[in-house]
Amino acid sequence: AQAPPWFARRTLAVGVCLALLAPGAVWVGRWLGGPDCLHVPFSRQVSVRAMGGECVGHSDDSSFKFNDQPGQENLRRVQERIFEQNREARDIWERSGRRRPYVTLVYLGTLTGRSTKQNEEAYAAEREELEGLAVAQYQGVQEPPSNYGAPLVRVVVANAGFQMRYADTAVGMIADLAREESDAPVAGVIGLVESRRSTAEALKRLNRAGLPAIAPTLSGDGMDRHSKLYLQMAAPNRDQAEMIAAYARGVLRVRDVRVYYTHGERSSLKEDYYVSTLLDDLRAGLGGELLDGEPSFFGSGDDLSRECGYPGMLFFAGRWSEFNGFLQALRTSCGNNPPRHLVADDSVNRYMANPELRKGAPGTVPLTYVSKAALSTCEALETRVRRQRDEAADRFLRSVREEGLLSPPRCLGRGDADDRVGERVGLAYDSAGMLLRAVETLVARVRAPGQPWDPHAINPAAVHAEVLHQNYVNPYYGATGSTVYGTTGRGEPTDKRISLLRVEKISDRTTPPVEVFHCGAVRKGDDPACARARDGHR
Repeated sequence: AQAPPWFARRTLAVGVCLALLAPGAVWVGRWLGGPDCLHVPFSRQVSVRAMGGECVGHSDDSSFKFNDQPGQENLRRVQERIFEQNREARDIWERSGRRRPYVTLVYLGTLTGRSTKQNEEAYAAEREELEGLAVAQYQGVQEPPSNYGAPLVRVVVANAGFQMRYADTAVGMIADLAREESDAPVAGVIGLVESRRSTAEALKRLNRAGLPAIAPTLSGDGMDRHSKLYLQMAAPNRDQAEMIAAYARGVLRVRDVRVYYTHGERSSLKEDYYVSTLLDDLRAGLGGELLDGEPSFFGSGDDLSRECGYPGMLFFAGRWSEFNGFLQALRTSCGNNPPRHLVADDSVNRYMANPELRKGAPGTVPLTYVSKAALSTCEALETRVRRQRDEAADRFLRSVREEGLLSPPRCLGRGDADDRVGERVGLAYDSAGMLLRAVETLVARVRAPGQPWDPHAINPAAVHAEVLHQNYVNPYYGATGSTVYGTTGRGEPTDKRISLLRVEKISDRTTPPVEVFHCGAVRKGDDPACARARDGHR
C-alpha cells in the first residue's frame, strides 16, 4: 500500500500534539508553583514558587497550606482555621451591604526549611503567631454585620523560607498582591520572625512598597532603621540586657556573669542582628565588673566542664535551635553538678514551646528565661480581669477559651501544657489589634456612617500614620499591656513590659513557669522600674 502523505503520519500528529501541549504544561507548572508546591489551580489568592526545596509565596485559601511535614499538623490546622474565617469574613461583609471596613493583613514568616526530629512540632512559634492573628480575625467575625465600623479581616499567610532566606522573593509577591485591585486592600504585614540581615532587607523592600511592617517579637536593636513604616511590639535588646544586669546585681547578687552565644545553623554572627546587638548590650549593661571575660561561642559537642557548679550567672545569649545542644553539653559535662544560675534570652521561648525537645532536657537544671509576653499568660490574664476588671485582658481571655477557635481551646484550667497561651499568641494578637484600631478610627474620619466600604478610602501608609497618631492620643493597650512609641517616630516601644520566668524542671511541661522579675510598665504612666514579681504569676 502507498504510504500516507507526510502531513497525515501518526508520528507527526503525536509530535505536533506534544509541541502544542508543552508550553501549556510549563505554564501550568509555573502557575501551580512547581512540583514541590502543587495546589488546586485557579484558587483564590494562592501564589507560590518552589525555591531550594521550599515553597515560597502566599495563600489565603485551603487549597494550599504551608508545610506538609509529619509533626506540623498544628501549623496546618491553624492555617485551615484562618482560611475558613477568610470565607466567613467575606460572607459577613456581603451581608453588611458591603459597608463594613474590609482589609487584608499578611502574615510573613518562616514556615519551612528547618531540620526536625520525627513528629516534632518544629514550628510552634510560627503556629502561635498565626493563632494570635486567628483570634483577632475571629473577634471581627463575631461582630454583627450591622456594626458598620468594625473591620473585617482577610489573613494571607506568606512564607519567606528558612531564616527568611527568600524574603526578597516573598516580599515581591506580597507587593504585587498589594498593588492588585481588591475589596480587601492590604493594610500591613505582620511577622518577620527573626532579626537577621535577610529580615532587614525584607524591611527595606516593604518600605519601598509602602507597606507597614509590624513585628510581634523582633528585638534586635535598630531594626527600625530599615523601614520608616516599621513598628515592633516587643522591648528592644537594650531593655533585655538592662533587665539581665539588674537581676544579676539585685536578685542573684552574683559576682560575675559568663555569656555563651550561638547564631543558628547556616548563619553567622554578622548576619544575626539579634545575637550581635544583644551581645553588645550585655557588654554595656554588665560592664567589666560583672562580665567574666568575652562572650564565648558554643559549638556542637563543646565541653562545658568549667561551668560545673559555677556560682555566678551562666547566660545563654544565642538562638533557641542550639539551646538543646547546650543543655545536653551541660548534662554530659556536669552531671549532678550544674551551674547554680542558668538564665537564657527570649529566643529560648521557642525551645520552651517545643515539647519534643523539652522531653530530653536534663532534670537537674532549673531555668530562668526572658519573656516578652508574661502579661498574656492564662494566670496573668485572669489576675488582670479579677483585680482590675481589665477589658482588654477579658476580651482576649474569652476568645482563646472559645470552642472551635484554637485547637485546643486555652485557659480552661485543664492543667496540661496545651491549656496555656503561648508566648507569641498575645504579641501577634496585639500587632493585629493595633493595626485594626487604626483602620477603624481612620475609616470613621473619612466616610459618613453607613456608607458602603470604599477600598480606596485608606492606604497602608495612612494606616501607619494613624497608628502613630493614636499612640500620641491614646497608646494601644492589649493582651501584652501598653505599647508606647516615643515622640521621635522610631518603631521601637519604650518601657514595654519584659519579664523573667522560671521553671524548676525544664522537661516538666505540666507545671507553668513562674514570673520572678520584670521591668517596664503595664500601662503608660506606671512605674517602669525593674522589680521582683509580687505574686509570682503562673
